[in-house]
Amino acid sequence: MRRTSAVIGTAVATLAFLAPAGMAVAAPAETSYTVVPYENVKVRQLPTKNSAYLATLTAGSSYTAYCWTHGQSISDHGITNDIWISFADGYSSAVYFKGNQYGNLPASAEC
Repeated sequence: MRRTSAVIGTAVATLAFLAPAGMAVAAPAETSYTVVPYENVKVRQLPTKNSAYLATLTAGSSYTAYCWTHGQSISDHGITNDIWISFADGYSSAVYFKGNQYGNLPASAEC
């Protein structure tokens, strides 16, 4: 079982996820970034909208992300891209995060 902490205001919420049997889960990179979704967003097991649902990130709260990767293209609110933000245990589309096309991660933070 892996645990990830999400900073919500001054509190820290700990989420626990189980990786499916036989699926390797990469350890978080040493460098981390703070990201903020502008609406509630789902965390998925893989960078696709049909992948297993793991959790929901709350709009306006800060979360720790490690890198970004290319995945399924998502279109919403007039924005389309294939960038997915990687958290300790899953991915969310960068379309739903404040900042640049990478959800405010630097372009160099590719997984």
